[in-house]
Amino acid sequence: MSETKDRPYHHGDLRRALIDTALAMLATDQNWAFTLREVARRTGVSHAAPYKHFHDREALLRELARIGYVRLGQAMTAAMSSDDLCMRAKFVAGANACIAFACDHSGLYRLMFSGDADKTADPALHDAAMETFGILLRFLEEGRRDGSFRPVAVNALAAACWAQVHGLAMLAINGQLLEEKVGAEPVRAALDVLLDGMCRKA
Repeated sequence: MSETKDRPYHHGDLRRALIDTALAMLATDQNWAFTLREVARRTGVSHAAPYKHFHDREALLRELARIGYVRLGQAMTAAMSSDDLCMRAKFVAGANACIAFACDHSGLYRLMFSGDADKTADPALHDAAMETFGILLRFLEEGRRDGSFRPVAVNALAAACWAQVHGLAMLAINGQLLEEKVGAEPVRAALDVLLDGMCRKA
């Protein structure tokens, strides 16, 4: 594990300090192999201090994943909020925001979709993940109502969109969108193919 600068904790919100330290470690090392003991050391608190807020390492990881879903949802919402964009352009903006988030926070993004982020064990994490997915569902429902998207089941549209965008995000952060394999602009090309199938013909 690479070294990150220790962040001594002096006063204030211990829970927030532990989370900030863990997020910084995740961003630096791109994995979550750290222990609560190491998080405590880098926060500048006793080894027992984290247990006041997280009963084990997995509880901390689930909270990091919850924060990831909230931040991803915020990024998508901001990207899709312009009234000047048509529904197709809004979808592309939201998809690009998701992929950019994954590339900028690849360790966090991987954690969010890993087995260590067990949504069945944490209602708050489950709710955050569903709220972020709900952004896509509400958008697709709006697009069906105004005639932008084909009148097929929203769940089917959502599954296709999720599979495409998440797959592109994972390929991007793993450095697998190589020009010799998928061309110079693979994200745009893949989204165009998806949207050509989703959108009603003019």
